[in-house]
Amino acid sequence: MATSTILYAALTIGLTGLIAAVILYFVSKFFKVEEDPRIDEVQACLPGANCGGCGFAGCRAMAEAMVNSLDLSIAYCPGGDYDKIGEILGIKAEARDPQVCVVRCNGTCENAPSKVFYDSALTCTFANSLFAGESSCPFGCLGCGDCVKACAFDAIHINPETHLPEVNENLCVGCKACAKACPRGVLEIRDKGRNNRRVFVACNNKEKGAVARKNCTAACIGCGKCAKVCPFEAITVTDNLAYIDYTKCKACRKCVAECPTGAIHAVNFPVKKEPVAVAEPETTAEA
Repeated sequence: MATSTILYAALTIGLTGLIAAVILYFVSKFFKVEEDPRIDEVQACLPGANCGGCGFAGCRAMAEAMVNSLDLSIAYCPGGDYDKIGEILGIKAEARDPQVCVVRCNGTCENAPSKVFYDSALTCTFANSLFAGESSCPFGCLGCGDCVKACAFDAIHINPETHLPEVNENLCVGCKACAKACPRGVLEIRDKGRNNRRVFVACNNKEKGAVARKNCTAACIGCGKCAKVCPFEAITVTDNLAYIDYTKCKACRKCVAECPTGAIHAVNFPVKKEPVAVAEPETTAEA
């Protein structure tokens, strides 16, 4: 009796499972959604970092949006192969200038000596909520490395000597993930510039000049000399802080020489050769 009961129960469970499997098979066939195979091809042209810099949940979501809309301008991924994507979708990809992250702070240990010691959770977001920073500059880099953790391309690291982030422009794709992670807006995504040369203000301090210089000798003091000397009207001074519009800047570097604190940085320019002084021939006095 017990054996027949067990056998009956096993047959019942097996039959129920078989019926359920058949039902699920036909349901899956009926509700099956055919996915465009181009989505996989477009996704393969993206870096796969899923950094979210494009505004989508990940590279897959961005690929789906591009294929469904047939519009490459719906989102931009600096690390994507847009020429290849355009070929896959049969549309023309517009050329874009490559971008890179720049650090708008030069508050090194030498320029901005520590006045206090921070000993708590090593995140910039938490430190920013507690105090102005070890140098007392409320706009400078906190050096805890939130940007390093956010970068999916290993393109940014904190220099142990300066306590400032340094960007490897060969690895940086300009995805904006680090800029979004910085609670003080110290990191900015800008065009790499012609021949990878660019000029920018390495300061984010909006305090008055005397106060800013008290905490950092390399701070912008808002004097406006750079704006006056710029022949392209690329520089504006707002809230005691100069800013260079990279879409107008022609990299003439006149502002670099004019800045009294060295707050304006020129990157990847050749070193100017100092003129060699030619000694005048000695004249021999006639007897």
